[in-house]
Amino acid sequence: MLLIPAIDLRKGKTVRLLKGDYKQETDYGHNPLELAKEFERKGAKRVHVVDLDGAKGDGSNRSTILKLAKEISIKVDTGGGIRTMRDVEELLEGGIAQVVLGTAAIENPKLVAEALQKYPNQITVGVDALDGIVKVRGWLEGSGKDSLTLIKEMIDLGVKEVIYTDIARDGTLLGPNYKAYAKISTLPINVIASGGVSSLEDLKRLKELPLYGVIVGKALYESTFTLEEALEVLE
Repeated sequence: MLLIPAIDLRKGKTVRLLKGDYKQETDYGHNPLELAKEFERKGAKRVHVVDLDGAKGDGSNRSTILKLAKEISIKVDTGGGIRTMRDVEELLEGGIAQVVLGTAAIENPKLVAEALQKYPNQITVGVDALDGIVKVRGWLEGSGKDSLTLIKEMIDLGVKEVIYTDIARDGTLLGPNYKAYAKISTLPINVIASGGVSSLEDLKRLKELPLYGVIVGKALYESTFTLEEALEVLE
């Protein structure tokens, strides 16, 4: 199972939000470029970069993200504020390995289909759910759509990878929603778990499921375990 460290950007800073709440933000003081290089040095094969300003619609960290992708050799996936085909093209042509479409998957599935036609292996869908219902626009608005229904619709479109985030667990260090991942991992799509990982034991339990990968953020920043320890558990 692939371990993917997370870098969340807010106004150029590396931060973590609690359950996606922009009012509960912790600034860890890391330079995002140096942090990505550190993850690469320690053995990560991919890094997950979220543009929180882009997701909310009140700014952008895209120039930083594109620079980051050019300065490291491992894969970079990114999401947040990707709403048009031009956005998709700018990121993928700029060196990003995977773009993560979240709000667009709900509001504009035609964009997902168009992006898949041009970049069939580089489109990931981000499903961010609270109590199983998908939220959009930086998790600030409800969509009314069941997460499993959305994933099945994306599979029908040809999406090969999904990042599923349980909002109630994200940034809490309370452990993942194993029940949700067990259900989703039975679907014919690569599933990346996100939200709540707090210990190496959590990683061991997730490894027992047929998941493609797991995103880890706060646990690394809070030094609950090291990246090297996590890689050893999963590999």
